Amino acid sequence: MTIRVLLVDDDALVRAGLRLMLEGTPDIEIVGEAADGSQVLPLVGEHRPHVVLMDIRMPTMDGLTATETLRARDQPPEVVVLTTFHADAHVLRALRAGAAGFLLKDTPPADILAAIRKVVSGEPVLSPAVTRQLIQHVTPAGQDSRHLRARKALSVLGERESEVALGVGRGLANAEIAASLYMSVPTVKTHVSRILTKLNLNNRVQIALLVHDAGLLGEAGTGEE
Repeated sequence: MTIRVLLVDDDALVRAGLRLMLEGTPDIEIVGEAADGSQVLPLVGEHRPHVVLMDIRMPTMDGLTATETLRARDQPPEVVVLTTFHADAHVLRALRAGAAGFLLKDTPPADILAAIRKVVSGEPVLSPAVTRQLIQHVTPAGQDSRHLRARKALSVLGERESEVALGVGRGLANAEIAASLYMSVPTVKTHVSRILTKLNLNNRVQIALLVHDAGLLGEAGTGEE
């Protein structure tokens, strides 16, 4: 499979660097470039990329608005946000919109390639440690109403699904959740898939954010392992 990638960044040098790095990879094809978020939807419609590498700060339409608009469409491509921030409210907003994760702009080339392949296979580009960092250090506006919505959403889960969701919210990998709940890893994966379907979510990062919004982590869930 050749992975089609759309580059979105208002800095021509950044786009040129990404293109130079990615074009030498047999399984990746750069199908287009955009200098602004307003150009994303037409290019996605024309080229149907699998992955969009999306900058945040752009002049006419920023990458966050473009991500929200794009992910609201049927069968959207995966979006990986390009940022200079480790834990930032803008990144959190992108993840809530359904972005598959984020990359720092100084990420080593090999890791960028790995990230593109991961999101195509359905795996978000966020390690458990980064998930915890985002959740712990960013306090979004409108927390009270979001808390109520999250509680209501999670109420549809069964007991074991709720336990798995809590593990995801704590930033645990599938193997760690399996060990803590005395399940097999395939069983955990099945529960995660069911949770995503029931809650109409894109990836496990959104599960973690929902658990955080519901206030289910408590002191024990926010500390170090």
